[in-house]
Amino acid sequence: MRLFTVIAIIMMINTCNGQQSEPVVRPATQANRFYTGDARELSEEVDSFLALHRGATIYHHVAAVIVPHAGYYFSGHVAASAYMSVPADQPYKRIFLLGPSHHEWLDGASVNTEADYYATPLGNVKVDREAARSISDADSVFSYQPKAHDREHCLEVQLPFLQRRLGDVPPIVPIIISTNDFNKLKRIAHVLKPYFTEENLFVISSDFSHYPSYEDACEVDTLTGKAIETGSVEAFIAALEQNARSGKRNLATSACGELAIATLMLMMDGSYEVKHLMYQNSGDADNHDHSRVVGYHSFAIVRKSDAGFALSDDEKRLLKEIALTSIKDSLAGKEISHSSPLTTHLSAKCGAFVSLHKHGRLRGCIGHFGEDIPLHEIVAEMARAAAFEDPRFMPVTADELADIDIEISVLTPMRRIESLDEFELHRHGIYIRKGYRSGTFLPQVADEVNWTKEEFVSHCAQDKAGIGWDGWKDAELYVYEAIVF
Repeated sequence: MRLFTVIAIIMMINTCNGQQSEPVVRPATQANRFYTGDARELSEEVDSFLALHRGATIYHHVAAVIVPHAGYYFSGHVAASAYMSVPADQPYKRIFLLGPSHHEWLDGASVNTEADYYATPLGNVKVDREAARSISDADSVFSYQPKAHDREHCLEVQLPFLQRRLGDVPPIVPIIISTNDFNKLKRIAHVLKPYFTEENLFVISSDFSHYPSYEDACEVDTLTGKAIETGSVEAFIAALEQNARSGKRNLATSACGELAIATLMLMMDGSYEVKHLMYQNSGDADNHDHSRVVGYHSFAIVRKSDAGFALSDDEKRLLKEIALTSIKDSLAGKEISHSSPLTTHLSAKCGAFVSLHKHGRLRGCIGHFGEDIPLHEIVAEMARAAAFEDPRFMPVTADELADIDIEISVLTPMRRIESLDEFELHRHGIYIRKGYRSGTFLPQVADEVNWTKEEFVSHCAQDKAGIGWDGWKDAELYVYEAIVF
């Protein structure tokens, strides 16, 4: 009897210490506001929207979708077009939900690290608290501010669509973004980018133009949508600024989720395609009021295969012109001039090497391996560095410029791989990252040695990354190709 008493006391103590505490559930605060709170009616309503897009194209490499978050009566049709582009049987590990803060100023991002579940009338959706905490710990730009999540609707309204489309919804990571600091957006994107892989889906929550007339909304939203389709965050920001200067009456914003969209675009590069799926505005749902409307776009961001990144002859010619102009401007004492890129590929963030040859002999070679600078900018900077900063050679002079030949090696955007089965010797370069250590071998290294695939990767891990011969086995592996011209 005393034994049972001791056990009971221990159980009570453990409970008081939180070892058997109840899970934290974020309630469905927007039920009966943005959507019905009745489970049966909600299922039928969402299913009816999804059915409108039966037969639409399903993309099997969807990295992200951009989806509206208004009341279902107004934006449910458009939202469904995005969710029907996602394969219902895709085994995602987790889903990242990014959206704006409608109630609290954050000057950063708030990731919900406290909730175990998000409730909807259709049941609870699990939160990946481990991933949420890892993200929150990675940079001080992230925090957890409960008021940013308590009343916020932009993420919650996505959950019933995910539940009806996917059935068993993977754990979610809810993130609210609110800041005027573009550098902070870059930091947010930098932390999230390692998760921007095939195993995860990003859902970006945003409505578009707020409160202009029907006709003005169509004009404004067309400009914003075309900018998003370019995949260039610079083009997106330029469109927002152009709309703000347009003088459209009652235009409060071109996209309330502009920060979440910009964060997504900062993670993208030339290995993604933006598919525009649908556009409507609230005037299409409510024919009685066209004087003040809200616009709704949907997009799918789709990963290309390795062969998806290629440069046309015109793009190669333009990059060589950019390289030559950079050298000429430097000789004339001018700063590098970065003009707006003419194509999506030229704005892709990928590495490049510029080699200079004079009468067939190397005259300078400098490169940058990374995905932090647009291609047209890195070529201009590496051309100048190759001409004037290669420590093996004297700086190039104006007199010899006519005898200089320029060769450019573009490193295609990196793609993460889960197995060496995805790595092709002689075709792919390898990039290995483990913690703060990293290293790479260019594709052409394989032409200079007689190594197997495993030896190639092991040498890179040991000799370049400094993580040991077998260190690659629990490291992040990425592949890329080199386009030489």
